[in-house]
Amino acid sequence: MLINSKKCKISRSQTFQISRGFTFVGLLAVVAIMGVGLLAVGEVWSFAQKREKEQELLFVGGQFRQALKTYYVRTPATNKLQVYPMTLDDLLKDPRYPSTQRYLRRIYLDPMTNSTDWGLLKNPNGSIFGVYSLSTEQPIKQSNFRIVFDDFKGKSKYSDWIFKYVPSASAPVNTANTANTANPVRSFIPSGPFKN
Repeated sequence: MLINSKKCKISRSQTFQISRGFTFVGLLAVVAIMGVGLLAVGEVWSFAQKREKEQELLFVGGQFRQALKTYYVRTPATNKLQVYPMTLDDLLKDPRYPSTQRYLRRIYLDPMTNSTDWGLLKNPNGSIFGVYSLSTEQPIKQSNFRIVFDDFKGKSKYSDWIFKYVPSASAPVNTANTANTANPVRSFIPSGPFKN
């Protein structure tokens, strides 16, 4: 090999060290590329996990909303003041009936916080008409909700997704336990500030 127009011999050990140096640099480049690739895969996986939890939150919230609706609709005509549960446990066993009435199988975990602690929307009398996640993370889903959750559009955090049941003026109420069906049970329709 010629270097600067002078004949110079490079020993085999020097050649081996040079090639070993290039191999090491090449290996570092491969490790760096793999690290970037794994980072990208991790972000995609994290995104997919969050989307899955979001779908689970919509399902669980829908179950709570349906349970609150059923509790409201099955209000005994003799109990006109207690049309919403006082605790979430009342959805597991309705205290207004002597026999067991269940509206939920269990108190679901909040998939975003992995806890059974839920934010509660309460009427002035303390009864619960809605639940929401305590997570302040920003949702991925911003549109294309089911009609019942249409007001979730554009919300900035999961705690803004409120799963509530507020009956319309013509909502049915159980009047089977009374002889006077001309006077159906009326409920308090929440409005104004609520306790959290």
